Amino acid sequence: MKLSRIPVLPTIVVAMAATIMAMLGFWQLDRMRQKEALLASYASSEGQGAEVAWPADPAAAQGLLFRRSRFDCRPAGPAQPMAGHNAQGATGWAHIQSCVLPGGQRAQLVLGWARDLEPRQWAGGEVTGTIAPGAGQEVRLVADPPLAGLEASAKPDPRSIPNNHWSYAVQWFLFAGVALVIYALVLRKRLKA
Repeated sequence: MKLSRIPVLPTIVVAMAATIMAMLGFWQLDRMRQKEALLASYASSEGQGAEVAWPADPAAAQGLLFRRSRFDCRPAGPAQPMAGHNAQGATGWAHIQSCVLPGGQRAQLVLGWARDLEPRQWAGGEVTGTIAPGAGQEVRLVADPPLAGLEASAKPDPRSIPNNHWSYAVQWFLFAGVALVIYALVLRKRLKA
């Protein structure tokens, strides 16, 4: 085997790509530990009975997930149905109300759950409930007790937040390994020729 026949540029590219993929795998392992700590803090928040003020800042809201809160809601348009579960786990429709708060801030409120899509009327007022994850970085308040004649929605549960960083890490390590094995096989064939 002549080392002079090993292509330099492709070898460097494959080595760099495999290194980057391995680094991404280690990054996912680090994210997994961070997510475990976050989920543990959410689980401990879940048991705290003291109410917190509704978060005005979306960044601060993430630290208050699964805590009890309240706000005064003035409905902004009709409630919109979204797929959801009730307290017993049955599938149906969670009715989401967009609210304008006294300071002009907007918030999302889960009024409750129903089997049907029929619009529910609610005049607004002070609401208590649990702060839950919404779309993206948003949060919403899941009303407890439910409003507008609806059943109770499923209680927000930190165990519903996935921590799939381990599988992502394994994928990156496998990609790196496969790239190296394929390159080694190609190189072996080239050197034998």
